[in-house]
Amino acid sequence: MNILLTSAGRRTYMVNYFKQALNGTGKVYASNSILTYTLLQADEYVLTPNIYDNSYIDFLISFCKDKSIQVIISLFDIDLPVLAKNKNAFEAAGIQLVVSSFEATSICNDKWKTFEFLSKIGIKQSPAFIRLDESKKALLEEALNYPLFLKPRWGMGSIGIYKAETEEELNVLYKKLHREIFNTYLKYESAADADNCIIIQQAIKGQEYGIEILNDLEGNYVTTFAKKKIAMRSGETDIAETVSPKPFESVAKKISSSIKHIALLDVDCFVTENGDIYVLEMNCRFGGQYPFTHNANVNVPLQIVKWLNNEPTDKSLITQIDGIRSCKELLPVTF
Repeated sequence: MNILLTSAGRRTYMVNYFKQALNGTGKVYASNSILTYTLLQADEYVLTPNIYDNSYIDFLISFCKDKSIQVIISLFDIDLPVLAKNKNAFEAAGIQLVVSSFEATSICNDKWKTFEFLSKIGIKQSPAFIRLDESKKALLEEALNYPLFLKPRWGMGSIGIYKAETEEELNVLYKKLHREIFNTYLKYESAADADNCIIIQQAIKGQEYGIEILNDLEGNYVTTFAKKKIAMRSGETDIAETVSPKPFESVAKKISSSIKHIALLDVDCFVTENGDIYVLEMNCRFGGQYPFTHNANVNVPLQIVKWLNNEPTDKSLITQIDGIRSCKELLPVTF
């Protein structure tokens, strides 16, 4: 089995995890539109056209055929709906996508759709708006209260996240964020609704946690992993400690059965003093918190390989050890 990790970016650890999972029985290929250190750690790599380029899908299919690649797994949010929309073309070429449906990836990539989806299935949400005038009206009616977070509707990581504590800050930061969005790659999706591309959401007081909901390749719930976030850097978890997933299982199962994602769903949430769980964001992929799970006796890449080989779920690979604290380390490299 040969596997291609698309939009690999800086996720060197994912390349290494899948190489270990295959253990010499196949190759791990990596692709990206620009050269990164991560690509050099794969068995082989390729530079692709931009995700939005009309030739992107044909390029991937041609490369997979040339290298006898049977499986594609994406590591980047923007890549997911593009691949999902072309699932039939990949299947016709004998290539299996370990990617959630177009609907699921679209819900996760659009933070307003995420808010509406979670609200509809009964998951607690902090008040949010996508129109500045409506948020100001809600503030006057005390249906919304400072501090507020402003973030791109189609965003990821820590790109363009601001905190406003006064109306003056709200006005200035809204204009600033709007300019920033259309000066970055976020402009592509944001252009679909330029007047409603910013979410204004009330801040939540509580402890931040990360959970990962594992479904099998048919979208059936398997288990949940959980960790307490201790430190963040550039929008990703830097230090975390695994905790019992039991308090989160009810929320996780409800999300799983409703969105029917494939493999891992990366979820950010807050737990308030009274124990209420508020879900903020979801990503249909391996997220930046996965290494902390992997360090706690979990091996999702190997489980995915086993599923791809029509082997059953191996509970020894997906049973998390609680109380494992880890820290990401950045090492200097030359390439």
